[in-house]
Amino acid sequence: MTRVKVCGLTDPDQAHACADLGVWAVGVVLWPHSPRACSVEAAEAIGQLLKRRAEVVGVFVDQPLDEIVWLADRCLLTAVQLHGHEGPAFCAEVARRTGCKVVKAVRVRDAATVRSLQPYHVDYHLLDAYVPGTPGGTGATFNWELARMHDHGVPVILAGGLNPDNVAAAIAAVRPFAVDVSSGVERRPGDKDLARVRALVAAVAAADRELAHESEVPATQSQTSAAQRRHGRSPLAGAKAGRR
Repeated sequence: MTRVKVCGLTDPDQAHACADLGVWAVGVVLWPHSPRACSVEAAEAIGQLLKRRAEVVGVFVDQPLDEIVWLADRCLLTAVQLHGHEGPAFCAEVARRTGCKVVKAVRVRDAATVRSLQPYHVDYHLLDAYVPGTPGGTGATFNWELARMHDHGVPVILAGGLNPDNVAAAIAAVRPFAVDVSSGVERRPGDKDLARVRALVAAVAAADRELAHESEVPATQSQTSAAQRRHGRSPLAGAKAGRR
């Protein structure tokens, strides 16, 4: 099952509604320079509302460790997403001091970017689109074939320009652990369109059903062939008989 993370929330009521729609995680941007920056008070309210209902992910960009630790505790974060130039040792220290899961994000430019995640032994790797000067939430996609090169054994969260119209194709191409959406389900930065969130959740579920069906067909064919062999009949016999 592909999980859904909705990022860039600023309104506790919208975060609560997203949880009601079945999203796996909500993201609150605690980097003050983002157009989707969430106030500490709103993030704290979201953490309280969603306790044990969904992952509450705080998004940070090259911020001091002590600031991350303080905000993780105050806002009841269950995960910390590091979207800047944080190194592996810093990520490990965030995990140790906060007790949170850690998501390390990179903005994918090429295969080398994907390979750069190899030293990061964190809970999740997030692949986002590269746009110069902007850490994320740009609405841009990237070449999903690059995401398929990720083979580090860490679950992948796919981000970058996803919306209800393209998320099925993204899931079919990458088979990620989760998809991360922000601008693709909002009216304006930080203001989510719950109808689009609902449509995206439905599109993800439909994509998962399609992939499950595709995997079942070869399995059924294999079982039929095995049964025919057990009875001494060639799997092609029926086809040949039909052509006589």
